[in-house]
This record gives sequence, structure tokens and C-alpha cells, in this order.
Amino acid sequence: MTPGHWIASGGGIGRIPFAPGTWASLAAVLIGALALWIDHRLLVLLALAACIIGTWAIHATREPGDPGWIVIDEFAGQWIAMIALSQVTLYGLLAAFALFRFFDITKLGPVGWADRRHGAFGVMADDVVAGLIVAAILFVATHLFPNVIP
Repeated sequence: MTPGHWIASGGGIGRIPFAPGTWASLAAVLIGALALWIDHRLLVLLALAACIIGTWAIHATREPGDPGWIVIDEFAGQWIAMIALSQVTLYGLLAAFALFRFFDITKLGPVGWADRRHGAFGVMADDVVAGLIVAAILFVATHLFPNVIP
């Protein structure tokens, strides 16, 4: 397995035969929770690195379309969604996970538009847009319900 394939598959998570995107998002939540607990800036760096290195890795695989085993985009989108959380809480993590998976799977609105882009950028774009939408929702939710989702 080349470095590009290893990164694009999320360290091999994308090779899980059932629901690799969901497994990748779950792994991203766990890693992201640790990063958020250590320092919020670390989560931001992880998201940025996943976007940049992930786009390179997707391009390096030379795979046409968006094969299901490429899941680095789920890591990037999930971490972007979690940036709106100010601390690690069960409700916050569950909300970030559930909302991200909802937008990633349904491809509503601008997520669907981004999904129709081509190449490595297109593979990454729908998850980044889904992550941004979820981050906006969570940002509002943390201000409306600070005792539930801090």
C-alpha cells in the first residue's frame, strides 16, 4: 500500500467492508475529542492537515470518482464540524457525529453541489462543506443551549 493509499483510506479504516465512512467518522470523533481535550488549536490543525494532505493523497491514488474506501475526507469534515465545540461533552460529540453523517449521506443543498465537483478536490469538497454546515449549526446550538452542548 502506497503512502497515498494509506492516508486516503484513513490508515486502512476505509477498507472495512461495511459502512467505511461511518467508521471513519467515528474514529475521527475519538481522535478529535482527544485533540479538543488537549487544545482546541490542535483540532483546527488536524482538520487543516487532513484537508491539505488528504487532497494530495486522494490525487495520488489516481482512482476515478469517489470510491468508498477513500475516507480521509470523512476525517476532515468531521474535524471541521467539531471545531464549533468548546469542550468535550457526550452530547456535543454525538451531535457533531450525527449531524455530520446526516449531511454527508443526504447531500442536502450545497453539500450535493460540492459532491458534483471532480477530482481530488471534489472528493474532499462535499465533506468539507458538510463539516462547515454542521459547525455553523453547532456554533448556534452552543450559544442557545450552553448547558447541554458547551
